[in-house]
Amino acid sequence: MGITITEITAPARLLDLTRLVSRAGRVRTGVDRVEYAYLDRLLQEPVPLFGLVRTSLGYLLLDGTGCAALKAQMDAQDWPEADLLGRLARRRDPHRAGTETALRANALARAIPALLGPMLRRHLPAGTVYLNTGHSNFSEQVITALRRVEGSRIAVLLHDTIPLDWPQYQRAGSAQRFAGFLRRVGKHADLVICNSEVTRADMARHLGADALPETVVAHLGITPPAPGTAPEGPWTKAPYFVTLGTIEPRKNHALLLDIWRELTPAAHLLICGARGWNNAEVFAALDAGIPNVHELPGLDDAQIAALLARSAGLLFPSYAEGYGLPPVEAAALDVPVLAAPLPVLREVLGDIPIYADESDRYLWASRIRQMAKGYRAQPDEAENTQAGYLPPTWDAHFKAVLTLI
Repeated sequence: MGITITEITAPARLLDLTRLVSRAGRVRTGVDRVEYAYLDRLLQEPVPLFGLVRTSLGYLLLDGTGCAALKAQMDAQDWPEADLLGRLARRRDPHRAGTETALRANALARAIPALLGPMLRRHLPAGTVYLNTGHSNFSEQVITALRRVEGSRIAVLLHDTIPLDWPQYQRAGSAQRFAGFLRRVGKHADLVICNSEVTRADMARHLGADALPETVVAHLGITPPAPGTAPEGPWTKAPYFVTLGTIEPRKNHALLLDIWRELTPAAHLLICGARGWNNAEVFAALDAGIPNVHELPGLDDAQIAALLARSAGLLFPSYAEGYGLPPVEAAALDVPVLAAPLPVLREVLGDIPIYADESDRYLWASRIRQMAKGYRAQPDEAENTQAGYLPPTWDAHFKAVLTLI
């Protein structure tokens, strides 16, 4: 159970932007979207905002003006040429080199790691609340430095415990790193923001119910983008399905490739997402080519929304999710969803998706055929199976969170 929490008004908030900055120039993942949503909302709040970024050369501290400049550059995807320091530090990542160059120009202060504590103490007011929403940069060094600011508090948004529960689907060393992160959360966080009751239960299972920090559950908000121009191809004006997410083993693209390779549904499959890791067989199958399967990485939100709006449905056979943004976003667009019966999807979406066990490819193939038969070429001709669905909103999320931080 969560602990009763007293509402507070922080004199300032310090948002860790390390994860978001590290993703400069790339299509944002679900975690990136959350960190961006916090940046966007906190800039609108009357409480002063600061930003903290770990770079290759040390730490940068941004004030509200610097945070606003960062957001504006992210929105415009307009980055300066990297300076000499940026080119030397990030020679293999020009987007990040340009981002760090811009951040240095807008920084309130900078410090080498050993001097992070004095920098924070010099510039942050007593009682500042530090927010980490991206699982990045929550190190003992940062925690020790934060404790040098009188009365500071720490809030962490926990997305999931997947690295511990499904280590076979992680990059080498990920489970060990996450175990250390979760230990630090349990020991040092004054508040843990859980994106679902499932995540809170998973945290309790790993930390022990008696060792839980104060917690609040706040579902992540959804702001469906206005559909833009859908990429065209052989699927145009034909039945097609979308699967959305990084191509990694946990997302279970292998199930869909098996269905399209062996059971040949009368529809196209559009795989929207970058290639990830530990997935050599899936990558080899995609490189060899499967009829009616198309890989479309790098699309922006408006393009994906346009594809979803005209699709026969979103396919989501994932083995595990912390929240599952793609099905929620699809449902918000009135797009049919076929998904694995994950507890978090039942919590957030209830009976809206069609559920099918992620190991039963014949059931998936049957459901896919049924959904393809209901396909209509124009969105307004499609069956509106989610009519009346109201997705979680960021306003509701922040209403639950901001009075506590």
